[in-house]
Amino acid sequence: MPTMIFVNLAVDDVARSRTFYEALGYSINEGFSDENAVSVVISDTITAMLLTRAFFAEFTRKTIIDATTSTEVQLALSAESKEEVDAVHAAALAAGATPAGEQDHGFMYSKSFDDLDGHHWDFVWMDPAAAAGGAPELSVDEMRAGTTVA
Repeated sequence: MPTMIFVNLAVDDVARSRTFYEALGYSINEGFSDENAVSVVISDTITAMLLTRAFFAEFTRKTIIDATTSTEVQLALSAESKEEVDAVHAAALAAGATPAGEQDHGFMYSKSFDDLDGHHWDFVWMDPAAAAGGAPELSVDEMRAGTTVA
């Protein structure tokens, strides 16, 4: 069985978050969803568990950050095409996300957004030849030249 990842994120409103991620085309695993959490199935191996802040706090002794003012993680998912990147990004913005930048380096293309609770998501397409053989050598300045941060 392939390794799975369950990304747990604190949210302010489970119902609102559910509606947002359904608008992006993701399904919900009802068996792990209730008033405290929604289980968003991103792929066969990736699930986002969106938990109320109170429920999330039951699993940690650490302070839960406010993702609208602090960065906890940048979540990056691959896409099959540039068109898929554009479609997911457009759906996210239509559902209330905030644009958070984009990159176009020819071999790699991405668009980013912050979801309703400020969690940062990147959707990335990479040319299959570049993915198989490694990215072209670019300086930091060349990478920055193709990057826009919203």
